[in-house]
Amino acid sequence: MCGFWRRVGALAFGGWHNVDVDRVHYLRDAVERTRHIPRLATAVEAPEEVHEYADFYTRVYAAAAEVSGARVVVDSSKHSALAHVLRWSGGLDLRVVHVVRDARGVAYSWTKTVQRPETDGTGEMTRYSPGRSALLWNAHNAAFGLLSRRGVPVHRIRYEEFVAEPRAALENIAAFAGVDLGPGDLDFLQPGQADLKAGHSAAGNPMRFTVGRLPLRRDDAWVSSLPPRQRRLVGAVCGPMLHAYGYPVFKEGAQ
Repeated sequence: MCGFWRRVGALAFGGWHNVDVDRVHYLRDAVERTRHIPRLATAVEAPEEVHEYADFYTRVYAAAAEVSGARVVVDSSKHSALAHVLRWSGGLDLRVVHVVRDARGVAYSWTKTVQRPETDGTGEMTRYSPGRSALLWNAHNAAFGLLSRRGVPVHRIRYEEFVAEPRAALENIAAFAGVDLGPGDLDFLQPGQADLKAGHSAAGNPMRFTVGRLPLRRDDAWVSSLPPRQRRLVGAVCGPMLHAYGYPVFKEGAQ
């Protein structure tokens, strides 16, 4: 464990050894699942287990902010169920950036074999079939829309828009987060690339661990690499929401 996370654990809990990991895992299974979202979204008052789980995260965020000196802490875990849990925390100014990508691009990405960098090459990222990915894409995006209707500030941006104009996108996100950007805050962005410093991700896609130059380019490999039958399947399952987000249900040249 790196020094940053050791300091976070010490500040939040007096050391990570004081965290009841089995209890946290139990709470995760009890409240942070997609199937729990309807209950979380419609409840007048959340069960005590929801508050207990949200408090664990709130303490980690507060400690991370203090250790890093950051004005905003970004949790990039992306789970819509977690966002619904965190809206019940009284100690968070929760704001959600909802990044949407074409469902067919997401489905293709989930079919690829990718090594998990935090496992020293012994583990792989989860893979899903295109049909399963399509159902999850619908569920998670709908959940973020529901979160907005429950009063949580949600800023939506399409992946394709971000890659095309990353500086403008980050300026809008900063304004949404209540952060006043200084003159050099976006100097790490250059035409077609970003120069990244070391981050504090503990797990996830290998791209999250990139340090140095990261090319910024739109990835539409799915147009030629996702088999036509699978493209049509995902397009049919996700058609209404694709249309709502401004995507063509049947992409030109990919029928």
